[in-house]
Amino acid sequence: MSELVLPRPESKPTAGPLDTSFWDLVEADFRRTMAAHPIYATYLGIHDDDGRLDDATRDALVQEIADAKEFRSKIEAIDPAALSESVRLERELALHNVRRGLFNDEVHRVWERRSTAMDQVGDGLFSVFARDYAPLAERLAALTSRMEAVPQALEQHKTRATAPQVRLWQELEIEAGEQMPFLYNEIRAAGAGVLDERAQARLDKAVEKASAATATYIEHVKSGMGSAVDDWALGSEAYDQLVGLRAFDSLDASQILEIGHQQLALNKAARVEDARRIDPTVEEPVVVDRVKSNHPATFEAALAGYKDAMNRARAHIVAHDIATMPPGEQISVIPTPQYLRTVIPFAAYFEPPKFDKHPSGIYIVTPSVGDDPNAMREHNYASISNTSVHEAYPGHHLQLSSATRHPSLVRLLTDAPEFVEGWGMYSEQMMREQGFDDGPEFLLAMHTDAIWRACRIILDVRMHRGELSVDEATAFLIEHTGFEHANAQAEVFRYTYTPTYQLSYLLGKVLLLQLRADEQRRLGDRFKLKDFHDTLLRNGSMPISFHRRLLTLEAARAATGGAGGLSRAANG
Repeated sequence: MSELVLPRPESKPTAGPLDTSFWDLVEADFRRTMAAHPIYATYLGIHDDDGRLDDATRDALVQEIADAKEFRSKIEAIDPAALSESVRLERELALHNVRRGLFNDEVHRVWERRSTAMDQVGDGLFSVFARDYAPLAERLAALTSRMEAVPQALEQHKTRATAPQVRLWQELEIEAGEQMPFLYNEIRAAGAGVLDERAQARLDKAVEKASAATATYIEHVKSGMGSAVDDWALGSEAYDQLVGLRAFDSLDASQILEIGHQQLALNKAARVEDARRIDPTVEEPVVVDRVKSNHPATFEAALAGYKDAMNRARAHIVAHDIATMPPGEQISVIPTPQYLRTVIPFAAYFEPPKFDKHPSGIYIVTPSVGDDPNAMREHNYASISNTSVHEAYPGHHLQLSSATRHPSLVRLLTDAPEFVEGWGMYSEQMMREQGFDDGPEFLLAMHTDAIWRACRIILDVRMHRGELSVDEATAFLIEHTGFEHANAQAEVFRYTYTPTYQLSYLLGKVLLLQLRADEQRRLGDRFKLKDFHDTLLRNGSMPISFHRRLLTLEAARAATGGAGGLSRAANG
């Protein structure tokens, strides 16, 4: 990785005396992080260590915390007054990132209360297997090496479990472990006709040893279930602290919960109107059932439907001048791997690796959870359209394809789901406003999804305050969304270990709509929707409050006679 040339943004409006020192620190920490986390490096398109897995020991995690604290101290020691305006914002964003990470590791501490070996192994293999950044034979060689490292990695993970393990989380690990051989065997089968006899034999042996080690590891997890605990909620005090660290434009947890209740009521009322437009002679549940019943006959046909909706949405964006497409962007649509289906019950997206020569996004769609016979109802045509807008165009794929082109390593490493997921939800509404699939059945699907995301806000806050159990939360989700039980339960299981992530979807949309309204008021007739979109897209995946600050700085420069306009703000 020493030969990797790292990008560095130009200082704006003029360079500060400590700008170079700041970026030197950022780049040194980035290289340290990539060396310590080869799985993440692969995910970003850095392939020096594709044959290694991370050191999963407790000691390695403790060292990671110490390194993060040292980095924080060095960044805090840089005088903001000696930085340019643009680098000053990058410094604050870097501090935001490290403080968030330290909260996760030192306060939430999922890493010592939940076995996450299957996540690490699965991510380490999937990121190599699913992307065609190199010939398959070359990737299979790396996969063989990673597979050979699985037994050691599983032993290392055992050293983390020094606190009582959470029963539900361990059950998820057991289920994932039982599914993992599907991935191992998919990789083994891919070698047929590609690898020579010796390489295939080595891969076969690695699969056998990894499978045996996984089975042994899962038995180890099962053996500890007698001492497992049921306490997974973060708690009110820590939850409030996390909400503060998320930089939600000064909103606190109670205000966010109120937004959830308001949005639930608003979107329920909107869906009633949608149903009335479809058929005013029957009750809303009957109409919803009809819409859900209008689905492809097979999952293969549904997958083709997702691709078609995605491509139609892209063409609509170009034809209506809604946003700029990054040159060379690519995306593939595939079924969700078996080992991920219990935690991704519907669909998800993996962003293009920044450092790959030909980066491509991956849009995954889950056929069913637990072979549910009613699963195809969730793949109805109206939902297929809405999901494809959210996951692909102009949702995650367009946004993240644009974001990865920004030269800031700080922004590359920022975790801002209220912008990323909020943009996906904002895209659903904006595309209907712009005439794409805007019939009542599509609006009904959109408002149904918004009801689901409003429930996420309510459940996120109330579950982690300790006010709702998993069963109560599942029942609440089914009551308000009509989800099949297996899908609803898989959703709620994920909520238990990702506090504040779920609420990010609809809250982010609300914040983006407010930001758009503020810019429309500020610019009046000069406001252009495409310019607004391109500004946000090019500025990367930051908290919306940071996007607002960039736009505010641009407005201030314009007011004092500096260069104005949204197109210049995109260089923030």
